[in-house]
Amino acid sequence: MKVLTYPSAQAEKRIEQIANRTLAYSEAHERTVMDIIRAVEREGDAALLRYTRQFDAPGINLPQIRVSGAEMATAAEAVESDFTALLLRAKANISRFHEAQRRRSWFLPWEDGSIVGQMVRPVAAAGLYIPGGRAGETPLISSLLMNAIPAIIAGVPRLQMVTPPRNDGSINPHLLVTAQLLGINDIFKVGSAWAIAALAHGTPTIPAVDVIVGPGNIYVTLAKKLLAGRVGIDLIAGPSEILVIADSSADPQHVAADLLGQAEHDRMASGLMLTPDEDLALATCGALEKQLALLPRRRIAEEALADFGGVIAVADLDTAVALANRIAPEHLELLVAEPFRLLGKIQNAGAVFLGHHSPEPVGDYFAGPNHVLPTAGTARFSSGLSVDHFTKKTSVISYSSEALRRDAADIMRLAALEGLEAHARSVRVRLTSREAAGS
Repeated sequence: MKVLTYPSAQAEKRIEQIANRTLAYSEAHERTVMDIIRAVEREGDAALLRYTRQFDAPGINLPQIRVSGAEMATAAEAVESDFTALLLRAKANISRFHEAQRRRSWFLPWEDGSIVGQMVRPVAAAGLYIPGGRAGETPLISSLLMNAIPAIIAGVPRLQMVTPPRNDGSINPHLLVTAQLLGINDIFKVGSAWAIAALAHGTPTIPAVDVIVGPGNIYVTLAKKLLAGRVGIDLIAGPSEILVIADSSADPQHVAADLLGQAEHDRMASGLMLTPDEDLALATCGALEKQLALLPRRRIAEEALADFGGVIAVADLDTAVALANRIAPEHLELLVAEPFRLLGKIQNAGAVFLGHHSPEPVGDYFAGPNHVLPTAGTARFSSGLSVDHFTKKTSVISYSSEALRRDAADIMRLAALEGLEAHARSVRVRLTSREAAGS
């Protein structure tokens, strides 16, 4: 990797490649997912069983789709003795952050006796999709914590977890113990698009939910996209990404490690560094080369950096911030001497990591803020997963007689301008009936 200088045609081209990334899928992918959704809607459990046997656990039967109490007990005995303590520490941090997001109903009384307001209520049921993680051997514990805890704090009364089974029909015990700690008892061994379809439409085994959250592959993501509107979803997630703004106070070894931490996810991931220090830029390129050689997922990271990564020298930190706001990265690290001086200039980012001791993984696992974040530039208009995703707001209006009389003429005029006579009459009849009652 060589250092690019901004502004230049080469640097602009690379920034455009990163800024214009979108969720990559074909019409064939979409047709496949739509066929799966229709099959689950039409056949219910039979479709779930067929797909699960075909792609995950050949010997599974329908009663085994739901995780049993015996399986939960066995899982508790299988995990390391200190695992629960680790979970409790992570849960405490994540809960503390999301508790601050809790919204409350409010009411605003007017002097004439009218009241307007908003009721905040949780949805009745939420579905949590947790990926299998290399055939169940790398359980995504953090995904379960991050998706479940905001729902719990929102007060959702029913949580359902779906996750693909391992080849033998089991679920990694660490996932089951985590679910048990969170109070999730409805766990189903289904994955991919058919799991999303089941949560949206419901089957005899898996009840329908109101909101579906959680990361997944292209089939999971497309299923959520196609079913959005029938159910609420968190977001349409694209490939992972990080943008690092660094000055001379940064360590090139740290920068390289942070870039590779995202590049190793998949070949579409992005890792970009912006710095006004050319010596740091050159040193980071050298550190990347050395660390890549030791990385188990080297080929994936190399392709990701070749297509959507880079080290770019800029004139100053203000230029770096302007480019960051243009790209709107999922993760933005400010590896600078005074990161809080830059924070107020950041307009678009899923999460911001300040200073040399806040690498992106602390947000992934432990600090508390949610790691389900907008990607592919969508941080320009959307936010990470929060308590809000599991609640709905209902407007409340209580007009007094005085208020209706005061506003009636304005309301009827607007209704008339829109050609909605019945709207106007709905107000007028109340005025005439009141006048008649007065006479």
